[in-house]
Amino acid sequence: MAASDLILYAANLDDIRLNDLVGATLKMTLHTSSYTPDDGTSGDAVYADIDNELTTANGYTAGGATLTNVAVTAITNGWKLTSDNVQWNADGGAIPAWRYAVLRVSGSLWGKTDPLIGYIIADATPADSPATADGNPLQLEVPSGGWFDVKRV
Repeated sequence: MAASDLILYAANLDDIRLNDLVGATLKMTLHTSSYTPDDGTSGDAVYADIDNELTTANGYTAGGATLTNVAVTAITNGWKLTSDNVQWNADGGAIPAWRYAVLRVSGSLWGKTDPLIGYIIADATPADSPATADGNPLQLEVPSGGWFDVKRV
């Protein structure tokens, strides 16, 4: 999939500290093209701010998939956030087309409930990622550079 890099939500940018994310429960949700991310400094900040998530059906569960093996790894002059790939399996029908995958913390952190971290656009056009046919996996691969990194300058 030719997805975009993770775009951080600016409303939480000053709060993001990678060490806070180790041990936190991170989730990825899928949203239709009807969702319009507001990544400005006073924009979307928590899960309750966003809409048009896919509904629970055919292998997708509303609320998202929990990331596993979340780690903060040292890189030259900084750190990166990684995890295992995120996967859903279409079962009983197709997982619908989607445009945005949203990464968030599940629970309380930074004085917020379910704070947002960032989002990925499914296709660089941008266009929807097509429906995933019954019996097939829908997998979001972690980029080689991690979901995102923080570097000292």
